[in-house]
Amino acid sequence: MIYVNAFIFSGVVCVIGQIILDNTRWTPGHVTSLFVVSGALLDVFAIYDKFVIWAGGGALVPITSFGHLLIHGALEKAEEFSLLGLSMGMFDLTASGIISAIIIAFVLAIIFKPKH
Repeated sequence: MIYVNAFIFSGVVCVIGQIILDNTRWTPGHVTSLFVVSGALLDVFAIYDKFVIWAGGGALVPITSFGHLLIHGALEKAEEFSLLGLSMGMFDLTASGIISAIIIAFVLAIIFKPKH
């Protein structure tokens, strides 16, 4: 059943994104930012964790998860280190994804030439 829930959650996120792109003048960058902020807000109110329990990896794959992980790590470290922990914890859970994106983008930029 967890596979079905994962499919449903990720599918709903994709459908919402597509509806926004089709019916507004927003760019994919706007929608991505919206989803990151939405994931962060859902985590602030402890709602996103319920999605993770319900949908498993399906809630950890979409871009909404990035906002969730940023806030989740920041709030975790804030309990331990107070205000300084907010900035420390933001990148604890997201560091591997950020580094992977940087390395992959660098390698692809070397391999492929942009079109003019």
